[in-house]
Amino acid sequence: QVQLVESGGGLVQAGGSLRLSCAASGTISIINTMGWYRQAPGKQRELVARIFGDSSTDYADSVKGRFTISRDNAKNIVYLQMSSLKHEETAVYYCYARINFRDFWGQGTQVTVSS
Repeated sequence: QVQLVESGGGLVQAGGSLRLSCAASGTISIINTMGWYRQAPGKQRELVARIFGDSSTDYADSVKGRFTISRDNAKNIVYLQMSSLKHEETAVYYCYARINFRDFWGQGTQVTVSS
């Protein structure tokens, strides 16, 4: 079985920074994509950023230049460094990973940006 465990969420003032982490554990043969999605109240879950097996990255237009995704392949951890956070980015942030050709989700971590 595979688990994704997120950490690093919390309360931050607008303009501040946070770093999210997500560790994958369990029976892992191959990890392809890892990434982060978010869901604000009353809105659909949306892609924030993802990083592929070849280390290429993909970002939502709204976070380009402010967020950075990275991964530690040895430890099966993906990070999301968020800077210049905006109030409207308050949401539950979910870790995602495609592991052993299956999709897995973390339980979510709350990020609250005060205005």
